[in-house]
Amino acid sequence: MLLTLNLAALHQAREALLGQGLAVLAAWVLLNLLVSGHFLARADRRLPAYYFHGMNVGWGLVNAVLAFWGIYHLEPIAPAGLRLADVVQAQLFNENLFLLNAGLDVAYVMTGYYLQARAALPAEPRPARLLGFGRSLRLQGGFLLVFDVVMWSWLHWQGRGWLPFLK
Repeated sequence: MLLTLNLAALHQAREALLGQGLAVLAAWVLLNLLVSGHFLARADRRLPAYYFHGMNVGWGLVNAVLAFWGIYHLEPIAPAGLRLADVVQAQLFNENLFLLNAGLDVAYVMTGYYLQARAALPAEPRPARLLGFGRSLRLQGGFLLVFDVVMWSWLHWQGRGWLPFLK
């Protein structure tokens, strides 16, 4: 049995998957900016909610830059002269990027727990700020951890289908 490989189709499938993931990230951005922006404008600066929503707006802005940068760099049409090595290299780069990000997300969540623990110390001068920032880091890091693990899983599953062609 002769196996043939359509490089353009592989490229387009990966780009479509990345585009769907970036659309989910953009929706998360919009949700953060709208909801936390609304509550931030009404929050008391002395309460953790103010810092929670403020941090969520900051995360929303950073994630917006990342999502739109990624969307801008999508290539839905395979470039001319595409080689198998190019497709595999791009696939591995994306898988490794999502794995690295998942590791960073764990660090965000753990930092959130650390800040919340510090907020509980009696000598802490600004517990509301630490508590709000900690809650935001746990929420944002948790979402991004799930997002990055799911994206890595889908990309990895997609790439496993290529294994017979790489031997």
